[in-house]
Amino acid sequence: MSVDVINESGADVDVVDFSRLARFVLERMRIHPQAEMAVKFVDMDEMSRLNELWMDKQGPTDVLAFPIDELRPGHAGSDPPDGVVGDVVLAPEVAAKQAADAGHTAVDEMHLLAVHGILHLLGYDHAEPTQHREMFGLQARLLAEWQGVRRGEDVEP
Repeated sequence: MSVDVINESGADVDVVDFSRLARFVLERMRIHPQAEMAVKFVDMDEMSRLNELWMDKQGPTDVLAFPIDELRPGHAGSDPPDGVVGDVVLAPEVAAKQAADAGHTAVDEMHLLAVHGILHLLGYDHAEPTQHREMFGLQARLLAEWQGVRRGEDVEP
């Protein structure tokens, strides 16, 4: 799996950690091992520009997802298609503000946002209550598994 992590935000971001997280999520979602994606960290001005350009909304947001080949999670016993998953764009400064409000670290918030963005790349949404439950449940499970892996626990997929 190829995951490029680019930090243009000016914030201190562990690009190796986010590359590992993205690969972990893609593997758990049974995405082809040759698939590619990017995670990009940007400053508030760039996030505001992207949010206005692509979402027609003013000001910065926390995460944007830009799917490319519209890859979907694979299923046991089938070969997933190869391709480019897409790009996730994060704003660390927005994440830091949200983390303070939520009572956890900025890194934890950026992990959450990265997983959230990857799930959007894979076709998940949260507009409807059933979609919201499914996506946020999956997001919570993936984050818990990731935390277990980081602590060195043997976590079953």
